[in-house]
Amino acid sequence: MSVVQNDVVKSEKIEPWKINFKPMILGLLAITAIMLTARWYQQWAAWDYGLDASDPLFDVYWMKVFWAQLIIEPILFFVFVGYLWLTRDTHLNQLSKREELNKMMFWISMLVVYAFSFYFAGSFYAEQDASWHQTVVRDTSFTPSHIFLFYMCMPVFIIIGFSLFFYAITRLPFFAEKISVPLLLVVCGPFMLLPTVGYNEWGHAFWLMEEYFTVPLHWGFVFFGWSIIALGGLLVQILGYMSSDLLPKVLNEKGELTS
Repeated sequence: MSVVQNDVVKSEKIEPWKINFKPMILGLLAITAIMLTARWYQQWAAWDYGLDASDPLFDVYWMKVFWAQLIIEPILFFVFVGYLWLTRDTHLNQLSKREELNKMMFWISMLVVYAFSFYFAGSFYAEQDASWHQTVVRDTSFTPSHIFLFYMCMPVFIIIGFSLFFYAITRLPFFAEKISVPLLLVVCGPFMLLPTVGYNEWGHAFWLMEEYFTVPLHWGFVFFGWSIIALGGLLVQILGYMSSDLLPKVLNEKGELTS
């Protein structure tokens, strides 16, 4: 009888809490692979086929990439966002604290992927684009740098950002109960970089402005780009909630999960 009871106790023992870094690592590797592949393609095709938008080879090597992006990325956006909304948890009040903690940690790890993807649009490819325009004459709005900066990098972080937003409001009680201003800024601020692209390109075509960082056409990029700093406020909200409400109800004195 005692042996049976011991076996039951062992089977009910809860494993110590561990953070699963695999989704974050896979996300970072996927973003890195996409961006490095795009950079390799630029190095291979930009100078030979990307200097003249009227060249038929430009259509072959660059406009086909552009049209593929315009087809694939909206589909991915609606697939991810639609899936998260259609499969939303309608009984979040019944979610256990242990499951909520797991979902929260997964979501935080995906914020790292989001910030990493934003770096390529806000820094690497953005700086590269300015260098390209200062070296090569801007003939159209579709250049080897634009096609990857505006129509790849920005949609990538927009897809990830809105997916994280809908994950939060459909699976995390803390964000489902009320609107988080930092979360809105983190997602909607960088998203506004894409509409700013239209104004920027119209201004360059209408006024034939030089590619200086300080021209008013670029102010929107700075303002909305800096909205990513709201990640700091979002993390303060998350840490405050986890330390005051979530973790004390989930972890015992030994740091093991209790529920």
